[in-house]
Amino acid sequence: MVEYFPTNYVWNLSVNIALGTGGNTGEIDEVCRPLIEPSQRTDDSGAEEFFMAWRDLGDRLYSLAEDDLAAGRKLSAGTKLARAAVYYITGERVTHPTFEPRKEAYKKGLDCFARHIQLSGANCQRVDIPYRGKTLAGLLVKARNSQGPAPCVVLANGLDSFKEMIYGSGIQDALANRGISSIAIDQPGTGEALRLNGLTALIEAEVWAGAVIDYLEQQNDVDSGNIGMCAWSLGGYYSPRAVAMEKRFKLCVAWGANFNWGELQKRRLAREGDRPVPHYWDHVQWVWGKPNLDEFMAFSEGITLAPVIDKITVPFLVVHGEADRQIPSEYAHQQYDGAVNSPKRELKFFTRREGGIEHCSADNMTNVRDYIVDWIAETFTELGASVLSLK
Repeated sequence: MVEYFPTNYVWNLSVNIALGTGGNTGEIDEVCRPLIEPSQRTDDSGAEEFFMAWRDLGDRLYSLAEDDLAAGRKLSAGTKLARAAVYYITGERVTHPTFEPRKEAYKKGLDCFARHIQLSGANCQRVDIPYRGKTLAGLLVKARNSQGPAPCVVLANGLDSFKEMIYGSGIQDALANRGISSIAIDQPGTGEALRLNGLTALIEAEVWAGAVIDYLEQQNDVDSGNIGMCAWSLGGYYSPRAVAMEKRFKLCVAWGANFNWGELQKRRLAREGDRPVPHYWDHVQWVWGKPNLDEFMAFSEGITLAPVIDKITVPFLVVHGEADRQIPSEYAHQQYDGAVNSPKRELKFFTRREGGIEHCSADNMTNVRDYIVDWIAETFTELGASVLSLK
């Protein structure tokens, strides 16, 4: 993993995610080098300096895209706006929830991404899914060369990622190339759902996942009998939970084996106290809609797959990096061992030979992503769905 900041794992992870979801190496290098000193601070001033540096980079790419548009170069403008979106949201996600400038940066990120899709003509459509009187925003990418309704995968975030990051990882394009549609969503507690609609996270992931299936069942080009789910990081809890309880899903992937996230919070509090990073506990309280740490900690005990893991009755893939610094490897074994009613289950640890050994493959998303989409395509084929040949 690229590590500019010797004492700040969180920032290093953010940099690698930005690199893996569409950022440019030279641009990111230029931003990171002056941030080594701020990365060592223990208050919010360092995070705010990180934010400003990435926001300014986003502004620069936005300005360059405007120059391209003035010259009639729409495709070039579109690629720059895609990177601008990456930089805006990378800076936004490290700041305190009450940090006011993050709101404008997030909206700029959304605008840049939308304009990128429009200018590039990408195979990507924004959709709004009805949910409890509001909507969940999604990015729908359709299967290529499909001869009829195509199987589809619901892709969800972790604790603090965005649907644009999922798209930027290339997993939706990789699925489309295999004849599989996909929809990346900002579920409650993430992205637009939290920031614009005030929808906080739920233990019962099947509620919002079921709403996504309801939407997909109304789409004529989706094979509603072959819908799977895949999610990363905290999504390694959400995806198995949703599939265990919502029986319309036909397969499941946990990209990071978050078996007992509530227990993990207790370990973190005991190990690092109430400030593992300057605003971590404030962030998780915001995501889950809890007013204080005591209430959050009591609530978090329910964020575990232990009561439901044996209810997974479909093919199940667990992928985990052998050097994941956030989720212990024991959780991967517990997740796999507990899914006793899955007719096809696999636990795949990624090693240094393959890459993808860090949390959610931040050091090498490409190899892990391709492994996941091949497994999905092969499994859909075994289930009788129509996908493109992998040969």
